This record gives sequence, structure tokens and C-alpha cells, in this order.
Amino acid sequence: MEPSVIYHVDERNFATVTLNRAEKHNAFDDKMISELTRAFKQAGEDKNVRALILKAEGKSFSAGADLNWMKRMATYTEAQNENDALGLAEMLQTLYTMPKPTIARVQGAAFGGAVGLIACCDIAIGSKLSKFCLSEVKIGLIPATISPYVVEAMGARVCRRYFQTAEVFSARRARRLGLLSESVTEDELDSTIDSILSNIIKNGPQAVAKAKALVQWVSSQEINNELLSKTSKLIAQVRTSEEGQEGLSAFLEKRSASWVEMNNDK
Repeated sequence: MEPSVIYHVDERNFATVTLNRAEKHNAFDDKMISELTRAFKQAGEDKNVRALILKAEGKSFSAGADLNWMKRMATYTEAQNENDALGLAEMLQTLYTMPKPTIARVQGAAFGGAVGLIACCDIAIGSKLSKFCLSEVKIGLIPATISPYVVEAMGARVCRRYFQTAEVFSARRARRLGLLSESVTEDELDSTIDSILSNIIKNGPQAVAKAKALVQWVSSQEINNELLSKTSKLIAQVRTSEEGQEGLSAFLEKRSASWVEMNNDK
């Protein structure tokens, strides 16, 4: 029996996590959620991994929740449903807080919880033909577990509409709403992602991780003297760190930093 999720790290130290249920349009169940959690943790904890690409086999990125899983959930008690939902919540949070750049590669349909996966990623590149839908209310449910990430990505006012209407919207609109970073032809998906990765790999690995954490932290803070003090202390720490010193020295000496030379040797 093939795994629901495939994990692979290439020679450039880029990890790829692939949804592998093409025959089910990559609809996810508790088994796939568990496998995704393990894969995201593995990538996050591997010091050699520089970035993660989340992709899917087949015509669809993901149709959302698996029908058989939903049938099982319908028989669960409230306590059992809460425990089940916590598994999805942990998986999403593991992806969202991963200390590496994360890129979603989106083709075809991305419905329900799949929109949450995309929103958790730092960057999302979608095919111009891809379609999106926050479909939960169609079956009397709500997108509760994915809501923190989707609201952050698309904004509260926009989500008021799509959470309630369950309208299908295009890649062009997803780009305008902030869910997608770029919308390209399907033939351009991989080359666009490779271009982004080629920029990431030139940068200090620790600086990249700290820059990601910085955005997540600062976005929820009030701009005041306390924030000014904390950010000043943070840049002072980074400037005097080993990686910061190497980066500054390389810049002043007009040479490549050590992490760039290491990548060129591969």
C-alpha cells in the first residue's frame, strides 16, 4: 500500500512533501494528517534542509476532507471530534511555524482544508487554472481549524464573504486576495519555484529562519518604544552572531559568504 505522503530531500537540501492520493484528489484523512505532521516535523528538525516544497500528485492539489473520514467523524462524540480536530490543528501549526521557507505548489482544485495548507505556507505558487473554495458551510460545517491561517492570508473582510458563501474562486482572484503569491501557467509552476529557491539558497540559513519568525512576531505587536527596543536588541544579536559576522565580512570583502560557497560545491 503506497503512503499517503511522500517525503524526499534532494541534493540541494530542499525537502519536498507530496500529497500522494491522486485517485482521491488528495483528499485527506486522519492517516494523511498524521503523515503530514511527521514529514513537516522531520523537515523542520533537519538542520541541513534549506526549504520545503508542498505539492500534490494528479489533477488536484486537494479536494479537502476525505468522504470516508467525514462519515466516521459524523459518528464521533463531541469529545472525539475535538480530539480529531486537534490532530489537524497540530499539523497546520507545525507547517506554519516551520523554521524554514515553505512553498506551496498548487494545481487544480484546492477546497476546504486544502486552502488552510496553502495559507500556512510562506509562499504559494498556483496554476492559472486552479480553483479554490472554502466549502465547509455547504455541509453544515465551518472552517474553524484553518481559520487563523486563512484569515491572516486573505484578511477578515474577505473571509466573511467566502466563509459564508462557499463560492468557488479563481487563481486570479486568489492572487488578488493574497492566498497565492503568484499565478502562472501549469508549465511554469516548477521553474517559478526553482527561481524562488535559487534566491533562498543564497541567503544565510539562520537569518532566513529568524526573518520568518520576525514577521510572525512583529505582525501581532503594537509599534511602541518596547517594540523598538526589542527589535534593536534583536538586530544587535544577529550582527554579532557567527553567521552575521561572516555575512558582513563577505560583503565588505566582496566575496561569497560561506553558505553560498558550500552550495556551489554541490
